[in-house]
Amino acid sequence: MSELLTVAQMAEADRLAIAGGAQGLSLMEHAGAAVADAVRLNYSYGSVLVLCGPGNNGGDGFVAARLLDRAGWPVRLVLLGERAALKGDAAAMAALWRGPVLTPEQTDFTHCDVIIDALFGAGLSRAPDGLAAQLIAAANASGKPIVAVDLPSGLHGDDGKPLGLAIRADRTVTFFRLKPGHLLLPGRVHCGVIALADIGIPATVLDVIKPRQARNEPGLWQGVLPRPRLDGHKYARGHVLVRGGRQAGAARLAARGALRIGAGLCTIASPDPAYAPPDALMRVDDFIAALGDPRRNALLLGPGNGTGEETRQAVLAALKTKRACVLDADALSAFADDPAPLFAAIHGPAVLTPHDGEFARLFPDLSSEGNKLARARKAALRAKAVLVLKGADTVIASPEGFAVINDNAPPDLATAGAGDVLAGFCAGLMAQGMKPLMAASAAVWLHGAAASESGPGLIADDLPEALRPVLRRLRQ
Repeated sequence: MSELLTVAQMAEADRLAIAGGAQGLSLMEHAGAAVADAVRLNYSYGSVLVLCGPGNNGGDGFVAARLLDRAGWPVRLVLLGERAALKGDAAAMAALWRGPVLTPEQTDFTHCDVIIDALFGAGLSRAPDGLAAQLIAAANASGKPIVAVDLPSGLHGDDGKPLGLAIRADRTVTFFRLKPGHLLLPGRVHCGVIALADIGIPATVLDVIKPRQARNEPGLWQGVLPRPRLDGHKYARGHVLVRGGRQAGAARLAARGALRIGAGLCTIASPDPAYAPPDALMRVDDFIAALGDPRRNALLLGPGNGTGEETRQAVLAALKTKRACVLDADALSAFADDPAPLFAAIHGPAVLTPHDGEFARLFPDLSSEGNKLARARKAALRAKAVLVLKGADTVIASPEGFAVINDNAPPDLATAGAGDVLAGFCAGLMAQGMKPLMAASAAVWLHGAAASESGPGLIADDLPEALRPVLRRLRQ
């Protein structure tokens, strides 16, 4: 169920399902029933105001209104547009509604307990205006809980951006598969709690649609997540080499993350002769010289490295080995003035982990593109590397165009050093043989899960330790 469908792909899924024998009325009945169930199961008995639009989203609203009325809930229904103008399945469902149909001008938001937003869902391509905009604004201002059908009206399903005014829902009920706009910000905030309902579309339609984006869930990568073998040893579990700087704290966090996620060994290359690495970490003086040992099969550069020429040369030397490389923080910013040599040097497995600021310095022409999914894909293609565009809605994109959206990171994760640990997780998984896209996706999800495990008061040092119960549950 992790596949994400664009608005166009979801429309194609509906079409294919009906072409294959599914009845459009049956799909709509199941959709409306899921919405009615969401109201009954999550809210106390009270008056429901259903806002219906002129298309199939409104048809879902008519079904929900009928089923709630049948269950004894007081229901009032408002239709945007003329009832006679409804077409197809929406018109058929409207004909089954026996209650009054109010106009937008007759709408009273003060005497309802729950609002159902069935105005537009994903079927909107321009900003709402006129009476539609007035209804959206009034619903938001009412302070009443809103249940959105498919997608909060006014939100774009592909990028999560409001087209203008958009409903801010407490819950959203969507169907068959989620859309990118459910997970990307600010769409995720507008959606509230998201429920995914099976309405009868067969999963076989995905064989035709072939979606190129997915929600980041263990089912994506758990089958290739490394596990220690009974006949294994630490050298078989990979050796991560981390380039440190004069400030060794960031490198220590990254190295600790690499070890905790399963790498057999980890060495920090630090120019500071007084630096004594803690725990099981080893230290060497010279990163370039340390590359001479091919057993160091995963290389991590960036945390605390500085952005000067020395860092640039270290990155280029690491990439020349064609070993697995994770480039984070300063390893990216060092190329801000001229990123072309960096991209030209990437010929082996590589993961780049920029936040928005670092991304803008590396890809200035892409940074203004509103669709985060699209700009991550374009950047990954240009860099010939897996790109992790970090944030509350982290996007992991491969050069081949497949992308993964992560949504399990709690707000507590916005703390200094958290990105260093993430880079370490990724390098540790690649050292154990995971391919870049799967390693990056697993690292990002595990990072978020470890943050949730830690809870309030999280600091970056907590993340490697909190990973242990998360990994234990995955193994079970």
